[in-house]
Amino acid sequence: MQEISSADQNLLPVAEAQQIMLGMIEPLSAETVSILAARGQALAEDVASDCDLPPFDNSAMDGYAVRSADVQTATPATPVRLQVVEQLPAGRAPARTLATGEAARIMTGAPVPAGADAVVVVEDTDGGDRQVAIRQAAAAGSNVRHRGGSVRQGAVVLPRGTLIRPAEQGMLAALGRTTVRVVRRPRVALLSTGDELVEPEQIPGPGQIRDSNRFGLYGQVEAMGAVPIDIGLVPDDAALLRTALERAFSEADCVITSGGVSVGDYDLTKRILRELGEIQFLRVAMKPGKPQAVGLVRGKPVFGVPGNPVSSMVVFDQFVQPALRKMAGQERLRRMQVQAIADQPIRKKPGKIHFLRVILETRDGELHARLTGPQGSGILSSMTAANGLAIVDRDVSEVQAGERITVELWD
Repeated sequence: MQEISSADQNLLPVAEAQQIMLGMIEPLSAETVSILAARGQALAEDVASDCDLPPFDNSAMDGYAVRSADVQTATPATPVRLQVVEQLPAGRAPARTLATGEAARIMTGAPVPAGADAVVVVEDTDGGDRQVAIRQAAAAGSNVRHRGGSVRQGAVVLPRGTLIRPAEQGMLAALGRTTVRVVRRPRVALLSTGDELVEPEQIPGPGQIRDSNRFGLYGQVEAMGAVPIDIGLVPDDAALLRTALERAFSEADCVITSGGVSVGDYDLTKRILRELGEIQFLRVAMKPGKPQAVGLVRGKPVFGVPGNPVSSMVVFDQFVQPALRKMAGQERLRRMQVQAIADQPIRKKPGKIHFLRVILETRDGELHARLTGPQGSGILSSMTAANGLAIVDRDVSEVQAGERITVELWD
């Protein structure tokens, strides 16, 4: 195995850098919003049920409510015949108790009448209206959804910190809630710096490129449920940069700058950030994304991500996104990870964790991962083709084809 170089030994471990960033984050304040507007926010309160769910025994199928003791001998050859005494569509309460030898035609969701303890599906009957032939025995409880089977009154159904998804929106409605207390969505200001950058609609001049980082970061912020604020593209001018940063910190809960954090970069961004607050410039044992900045300005976190487009997105994914999730009150800070079979050998120098863009697909019941192509930090197409990020540990120098690797899911 190759030895780790002395330069790489001095780099900050990824886990330590992540803890530095998470350690300065506190959840934002709570707000009350409509449950229709709450998707993607974290609960700031425990939500308990005001009732049993379902609130009554009801049918899980279309069929006939019966007394199970009446149909124990029923078979297709020797059906049991019962008198149909009631029709029960969903929304209608039973008018009577079911007696021995009786059945009620019942629809899915309708209340099961007293006296009945099972539902025979209509396919196991002759579908009669006044009298029905039951062709299949039914045990007590068959096709019955019992009162409180989903939720008991007073139980905490959705604990504080739960991320609200469509299922949680539906549950809140089922619990009688129209509004809910949630942690505010973080407002995140984004700006790119550098004379070498132009806006997408412009034709780059000599030595210039179009700014893509701000737009990729904007999408990443929005995708994780925060609110992006586009401060714009700022040239290498101290007064303009200071004005842009002042605006960013006045309008947002968090600021992300792109560019100007690498060793050897023009130090204007570094200087202005240091003047405004307490900033650390980190060299992290990872590829891509080694140079980063993190700190607090007026109590608000600021993250400096590298200028290379892949580096900026990977740093956001591994460091900034977990911090924003914590700020948003979420319990789960990381994306889901899976194990996949490497379809090709992967070789690297030890000393840094490598984050590799991969295509995940299932073949023969196994999850496989293959590289999207060249993995340079400036090759943005390696991101557009990927649906996962393979993580190869710092001390690993080679992964053989057929070995399992850890992959973080994007989609």
